[in-house]
Amino acid sequence: MRSGSDAAELDAVTIDAFGTLLELVDPAPALAGALRERGLERDPESIARAFTAEVAYYIPRSHEGRDAESLAALRRECASVFLAELGVELEPGEFAPAFVGALEFRVADGALSALDALRSAGFVLACVANWDVSLGERLGAAGLADRFALILSSAEAGAEKPDPRIFELALARLGTKPARTVHVGDGEADREGARAAGLAFEPVPLATLPERLGLE
Repeated sequence: MRSGSDAAELDAVTIDAFGTLLELVDPAPALAGALRERGLERDPESIARAFTAEVAYYIPRSHEGRDAESLAALRRECASVFLAELGVELEPGEFAPAFVGALEFRVADGALSALDALRSAGFVLACVANWDVSLGERLGAAGLADRFALILSSAEAGAEKPDPRIFELALARLGTKPARTVHVGDGEADREGARAAGLAFEPVPLATLPERLGLE
């Protein structure tokens, strides 16, 4: 099905990360293992609730991880929230590396082939996401980093979606115009931020974007 966007009218595609490019593998088994190594046993349901609390804490603060020092501090705080919710008395700074190590991301179904199709069609691609400064590292671990001309996190931009400034910075660095760019994302922050910056918007799944743009 064709969308409201047309490939002939576009030069660039900006793409969200979590929920669009990447999906989180269930971290509960790895977190349970990390706790077990420290002599603690917790059931999967308790771990899942504690992780949900950590996610709720992290999301509005992801931009605070601007460099190595601030990212380490943010990760300690997130580990502290997880441990407190779980009722575990461990040192957050000691547990933080294990907590972060339990977070594994997989490439969303069809995302890789969609990126390759878009690049083959001549589009400039950028990943623009609400994330800390580890975004490039995460995309690299997933084998996606080299598909992008630009990787821009909210931490680096100093603004998070739906603030249009993150898109404006991305366009300035790409050298592209808002009217010639479409953003792909999975939430209202993506839609609202893109439109506020003058970009077209397409919802997930990324896998079907080439078809919607008339490339297939």
